[in-house]
Formats: sequence, structure tokens, C-alpha cells
Amino acid sequence: RNDYIVSQRDDILEATEDLHKTIAEIEEEANAKFKTAFDQIKVHFQEVFRTFFTEDDKCDLILEDESNPLDSPIEIIAQPKGKRPKSLSQLSGGEKTLTATALLFALYLLKPAPFCIFDEVDAPLDDVNIVKFSRLIKRFSKESQFIIVTHNKSTMAGMDTLYGVYMQEQGVSGISQVDFREYEHTESYQTINV
Repeated sequence: RNDYIVSQRDDILEATEDLHKTIAEIEEEANAKFKTAFDQIKVHFQEVFRTFFTEDDKCDLILEDESNPLDSPIEIIAQPKGKRPKSLSQLSGGEKTLTATALLFALYLLKPAPFCIFDEVDAPLDDVNIVKFSRLIKRFSKESQFIIVTHNKSTMAGMDTLYGVYMQEQGVSGISQVDFREYEHTESYQTINV
């Protein structure tokens, strides 16, 4: 009986050792894949960020604990238009939106999705930045379909197809469609005199 119990114990210890080796291998592979993906996202983030701002503007993604990348906090650095903010909270609403959108597109570029939905991401943007946003959507719309919920006329004008939802009568919605590809549209900025 003692020999049987000892052999069972040895089997359990061997299985435990094998399990620890497997966990270490999986963790090593996960860390390597994460690091590769993180480096690609960082490059994409810088490219997209600079399309929103200028080539001289700086942004970065930094792993705070490189020895443990899967559990490390990630610091997002964005310094548009010569600013040197210490945190993202010091950026304007439009700058925060463009930075967040640049990060979303950086993730998207890692593995493009067949479609993306944006719900009023353009709300804090001014007309100049909406044109930049619309251009970026046009650029990526060759690979994916974008659905954008918006109330902004400039965003609507920059899209291919517009679906308007309206109330026909109480509790009954109707949909109207306009295909802007049939019309010629030029980007323009109007100045409003107050």
C-alpha cells in the first residue's frame, strides 16, 4: 500500500511540475505576442495621431512595468501643438477626442474589423478637426464599413450615405436615405460674423 501511495504522490508532483512548465511557456508566449502587438499599436498610434495634428507633434504609449507587460499600466502621452501637458486631463475636449480616436484607430489597424460604430465621437470637435476625422474615416472605409451616429452637419457631409431617422407619428419612426456619392462636395469653412 505504501508503494502505491508513494507512486501516486510522485505522479502528482510530476504533473504539478509539468503544469508549472506549461504555465511558464504560455506566459512567455503571451508576453511576446503582447509586446509585438503593443509595439505595432504604438507605431499606428503615432501615425494616426500625426494625421490629426502635425508631423512634429509627439505621442507615445509606455509600459510602466516592462518586466510584467500583461499586468503593467499603460501611460498615454499626447503633446499636440507644442503643448507639454503632464496628463491627458490638461488637453482640450477636442484634443482628448482626437487622441482617443487615434488610439482607437491604432487598435483597429492591428486587426481591422469588418465594421465599426462611432456614437457621436465628433461632438467636441470643431469644423477643422471634423474634416480631419472625416478624411480618416474615408481612408479606412476601403477596408471596413463605418456607422457614425452624429448630429454634426460637417460629419454628415463627409460621409458616403446618410440615413436620417425621424418620427412619422407618435411612436412610429421613419428612415430617409441620401447617397452623397451622387453629388459633388467640396470641403469649405464658413466664418460666422457675430
